Amino acid sequence: MIDCAQNHEVTRGVKVFSIDLRDYGFGESWAEEAAKYTGLFAARVSEQHRDLYRVIGPRGEGEAKLSGRFAYTVEDETCFPAVGDWVMIDRLDGTTGTAIIHYVLPRKSALMRKSAGARSAGQLIAANIDVVFICMALNDDFNVRRLERYLAVVWDSMAVPVVVLTKSDLCDDLAQKLSEAADVALGVDIITSSVVGGRGLDEVRSHIAPGKTIAFVGSSGVGKSTMINRLMGRDVLATQAIREDDGKGRHTTTHRQLVLLPEGGVVIDTPGMRELQLYEANLPKAFEDIEELAAHCRFSDCSHGKEPGCAVRAAIASGDLSEERFENYQKLQREAAYAGLRARQRNEKIQRMFGGKSALKQHKRHANIRK
Repeated sequence: MIDCAQNHEVTRGVKVFSIDLRDYGFGESWAEEAAKYTGLFAARVSEQHRDLYRVIGPRGEGEAKLSGRFAYTVEDETCFPAVGDWVMIDRLDGTTGTAIIHYVLPRKSALMRKSAGARSAGQLIAANIDVVFICMALNDDFNVRRLERYLAVVWDSMAVPVVVLTKSDLCDDLAQKLSEAADVALGVDIITSSVVGGRGLDEVRSHIAPGKTIAFVGSSGVGKSTMINRLMGRDVLATQAIREDDGKGRHTTTHRQLVLLPEGGVVIDTPGMRELQLYEANLPKAFEDIEELAAHCRFSDCSHGKEPGCAVRAAIASGDLSEERFENYQKLQREAAYAGLRARQRNEKIQRMFGGKSALKQHKRHANIRK
C-alpha cells in the first residue's frame, strides 16, 4: 500500500476516500485526454504484478486488470500499462470488484530496456517520469562504462538524468571518481551521497517538487531504497547492503512501485538491474563530445579508424578523449543498431507470414479455438 494524504467522505453511511490526483502528477494535458472517455475514470498505476495491477484512483488504491479488448488489440509489449502510467478504468474504487483498464493515456516519457534473453522485444521500466536518479555506489559497483549506458537510456526516455554516487563515506579516492563521472555525464548534475550524516539528501530534494515524478535506477544494493526511506522520513521499503566479498548487491525491491512523498512529489523505486541491454538509446546526447568531434572529421562518412583528417582519432591521440569511452560508444552503437534490426526483421517476418500483427493475433485466436 502507498502512503498518501487522503480526505474522508461519507456516502450513504459508508466512509470513502477522496484523492486529489494532481498530487500524483495529473496535469491539465492528461485531464484533457481523460475527458475524451465518457463513463471512465483516470487512475495511475502504482504497482504491477504479472497481469494484475494496483492503481490510484479518485477514491483510493485498488486492484485492476486489462480489458480483453485492450490485451487483444495492443500492438507491442511496451504499450501495456507500466508503473507511472495514467490509465482509464471503469470504476471509482474497488468496493465493487476489480477495476478494468480500458486505455493508457499518452505518455510524456518512457524508460525502456531490452527484454532479457534472446528476444528483441522492449521492456517498459516505468512511465511519465520527470527526473531519473542514476545511482551508483562508490565501491566495486562504480563503472563509468555502465554509467554511459544508463545515461543513453535515460536521455532517450525524455526524462532528465541526475547521477547519484552513493556510499561516499566508503570511498578513498572520491575526487578521482567524481572526475571520471563528470567526464562522461556531460551537462548532468552529479550528487555524492552517504547514509552517514545524510549527505546529498538535500541535493536530491532540490530536484523534487509537488506533482513531479522521480525514479531511482541502478544495481542492487547501491542504496536506492535507503534514499527513498530517507525522503519518506521512515522505513517503507526493505533495504540490504552490498556484499563485502564481491561488492555486489542483493535484490531487495522485487517489483516497481510508486510512492507519494510527504513533502510532495511521487517516487518510483525499481528492482536492481545488473544488466541494462539497449532497446532504444539517445547516443548523440549521451556522447555529445564524440558527436561534436565527428562533425569536424574530413570525411562525413568517417569510420574513425585510419582515415586521414579524423578529428576523433586526433582527440584520442592528444588525450582529450579516452580510447575506452570511444570504444564503448561504438559498442553501444552496434548494440542499438542490432536491437533495431532484430525488431524490424521480426516485424517484416510477421508481415510476410500473417499480413501484420493484427492478422497474427487473429491466427493465434483461431488456433486456440481449435485446440
